[in-house]
Formats: sequence, structure tokens, C-alpha cells
Amino acid sequence: MAKVNADYLNLRGSYLFSEIAHRVKDYAEANPDKKIIRLGIGDVTLPIAPAMINALHTAVDEMAAKETFRGYAPDLGYEFLRNAIVENDYVKRGCDIKANEIFVSDGAKSDSGSIQEIFSKDNRIAVCDPVYPVYVDSNVMAGRVRNFDETLGKWKEVYYMPCTKENGFAPELPTEPVDIIYLCFPNNPTGTTITKTQLQEWVDYANKTGAVIIYDAAYEAYISESDVPHSIYECEGARTCAIELHSFSKNAGFTGLRLGYTVVPTDLEVEGVKLNGLWARRHGTKYNGAPYIVQRAGEAVYSAEGQAQIKEQIAYYMRNANYIATNLKDMGYEVFGGVNAPYIWLKTQDMTSWEFFDKLLKGAQVVGTPGVGFGPHGEGYFRLTAFGDYESTVTAMERIRNL
Repeated sequence: MAKVNADYLNLRGSYLFSEIAHRVKDYAEANPDKKIIRLGIGDVTLPIAPAMINALHTAVDEMAAKETFRGYAPDLGYEFLRNAIVENDYVKRGCDIKANEIFVSDGAKSDSGSIQEIFSKDNRIAVCDPVYPVYVDSNVMAGRVRNFDETLGKWKEVYYMPCTKENGFAPELPTEPVDIIYLCFPNNPTGTTITKTQLQEWVDYANKTGAVIIYDAAYEAYISESDVPHSIYECEGARTCAIELHSFSKNAGFTGLRLGYTVVPTDLEVEGVKLNGLWARRHGTKYNGAPYIVQRAGEAVYSAEGQAQIKEQIAYYMRNANYIATNLKDMGYEVFGGVNAPYIWLKTQDMTSWEFFDKLLKGAQVVGTPGVGFGPHGEGYFRLTAFGDYESTVTAMERIRNL
């Protein structure tokens, strides 16, 4: 008789964004005359820029000719893309990262969920609170996290690092032993950042204690302030303690194409084992690589034309972020983020985050994300994204103002 993986049964309800989609669907079906503006899930709305589209067309044509047809991609990804990543995302920033340390994939979400597979179940994870749900849920699926405290709304095996207004939404160094530390900056969901000096403290801590940092840099392209690091490898000693995740979804609009990469330095060892080799083995066994045509589009992101075009798109979204933040503040809301990230994190004032969700959906037909869905310290907060079109963003703020 077949048996299910009982670890999956420990998951709490549905995935946050699935629950949001379910509630919005029910409301839309009951109110077909209402036009809903979606500022919840962080999906982009602008089309892929011309430089990347042209690269896709060229690559598609190559696939139609025997001389230029490509089959399976190399395990780590094509060299043309990995070399472009190294030169533009690392060498230009003074980071010592090589092509054989880059693993191309179909996105940061996949890698953030899979990276835990190369670690023992005995490891204790530390996460920011609030936190991107995939970090915790993937460890629940793996059986590393099993016991949920209904009263506290926390997993007993997880070390939570509160990110609150009082500490500037920046986690503090653990006071208990931890083994794997998940950090995401610019942060999802709060939209906040830490300085290079603050990040260096985490690198020093990890090297001192033998912990490994999983650093999610999915939103680094939105950084506008000079003292905010784009990569953890800007910090001294990061090669011996950190793995970094990157995405093409938010910087280049590849949410529908799917492309990302993970960096595992060859200097990073745990119990004398190089994690680069372990991840390479896992990557080659379970993954057949992002499509050739998508990797060519990724290469085009780093062209002069591609860089200019994605900067325009990022500026468009950040204009939305500024508009949302400015208007919410004018309405009397306490607002955070929206400067180095396309997310706005606001206080819900005198109601819970799900109550605020219902208020916006039913009263203004605006969809956002309840903060409690990201963890206990997200209660009383709400996330809005800047990924809508500008006209819809303006309309959404008018509707909220008129509530």
C-alpha cells in the first residue's frame, strides 16, 4: 500500500497566495460588476523589454535549424549567461565570484525551496519574522520543522528573528544556536533594507559560529541608496559562509519566462564537505536546466540596450511605489519600504491584517497581502506591491482614500 509523505500534512492550511486568490475569486464571482485592482502578489505587469524579446526571437529561429539547434542545457547553465552574470553582477561590484559557482535555474523561488535539501534535517533554521513563506514551508516539507504552536503561531523548531518598527525591520543576531539563516534584502515583505556594515555583522557571525546564510537578493535591482549592498559577497568573508539567490522575475519581468540563479562559492564547506559539489549533484540530478531561448534572453538583460530598458521599467514601478507611499502617508497611515524595493508595508491601524484585507477588497476592490500571512510579527501590517500599471495604482489610492 502506498503511503503519503506525512511531513506535508504538517503544513498550515493553504499557501498564503493561494488563500488570497481563493478569497478574491469568491468575491469576484459574487460581484461581477466590480473591477478589482490587484496589488497583492508581486507579479509584474509591464511586457518584456525589446532587447530580451529580440533575443528570444533569434534563439527561437536558431532552434528551427539543425546547425544551431540546442537540446539539453549544461547542468550549471550556458557559459554565455554565467559569464555575463559574473561580469555584471559581481566583478563590476568588486566581488570574487566565478562562473563555476553560478547555477542557472528557473527562478529564485524554486532554489529557495530546494537549497535546504543539501543540509541535514538536524539543522535549526533562523528566519526573519515576517518572512517569505517558502523558506519555512519548504523546511516543513523536508521534515526539518514539524511542531506548530497554535497559541504563538510559530513552529517550535524555528528560530524567529522579529523585524519590527522598533528595530527598523532589521533582524538581530541570534541569541541561541542556529545553523541555517535565511536573509532577504531588500526585504520581502517589508520592503526595508540593511546597510553593508549591518550585513558584515551577519557574515562575521556566521563565520564565527559555523552557520550558513541563505541570502535572497531577488530585489537588488531596486536598490537606490548607496550604502545598501546588492550582494552579500560585497562583505569580507562571505565566500566561506553564504549562498546567494537571484531572480530575473522582478528586474527583467521574467515571471512568465522563469529564470534565476544561485551562487555557491567553492570556498563554502560544512563538516569538510564543499557545498558547491553537493548542490551541483542535486542540480544535475533533479533539474534539466532553463530553456536555451530563455537563457539567451537572460544574456540580453546584461546588454547595454537591455540594461537601459530594464532600468526604465524599474523606474516605472518605483514611481508607483512612491505614489502609494506618499498617498498612504497623506491618509494618515504609517508606511515603510517603497524606497529600495517595490513593496510598501503599512500599519493597519485598529484592525487585524485579514480584516484590513477584507476592508480593501469589499470596500475599495483593491487586493493586497495580509501581513500575518508572513509570520506572527506581520500581524497588524499589510503589504501592497508597486507592480500594477500607474493608472490602476492611482485609482487604487483614490478608492482607499474614499473608504
